[in-house]
Order: sequence, then C-alpha cells, then structure tokens
Amino acid sequence: MEELPPRLIADKAWDGGALQTRLLEERGIDLIAPKKSNSKRKQDGRKLRRYRRRWKIERLFAWLKRWRPLATRWERKAENFLGLVHVGCIVLLLRRLCPETGL
Repeated sequence: MEELPPRLIADKAWDGGALQTRLLEERGIDLIAPKKSNSKRKQDGRKLRRYRRRWKIERLFAWLKRWRPLATRWERKAENFLGLVHVGCIVLLLRRLCPETGL
C-alpha cells in the first residue's frame, strides 16, 4: 500500500472541523486550508505559508488543460493518459527554456 501524505493542502471548500479531525485521527493527515469568513475555527498562520505556493500547481494544471488531448480525455487507459501528461509537461518545459523555437 502506498504511503499517505503527511499534509493535504486544499481550498476554502474543505474548511470543516469534522473533516479536519477525521483526516487527522483516521489517516494522520494534517489539513491545510484557509478558513471561510463565517468559520469559527482558529487559523494557524504558519501553515498557510504552504497554501500560498498552491497557485504554482494550479497554474501548471491550467497550462496543461490548454493542450487539447488533455483537456478532453480521449485516452481510455491510465498509462496512455499519464504518457500524455508527461509529454505535455515536456512541451511546457521546452517552451520555457527555448522560446525562440516556437513550440
């Protein structure tokens, strides 16, 4: 069985005391999510430093979704889809490193 991550970084939709305690007690996962405006939960600002870097991952997903084979998942097998994700990441990296090629 794969090892579970020690932390889960999520958005405001995951802000809930019951979910947070259940994740911690049953799975040992620390939930890092900003609190909603009407939440009574106390916020630990130190953990939110990790949340601030979440935009990098969201931006990567947005860039990958601009590539048509990934936006509409035509591949039935997970291995083929994962291969397309790898190719998409390589194309993004090449565009970043060699912008003059016009990829």
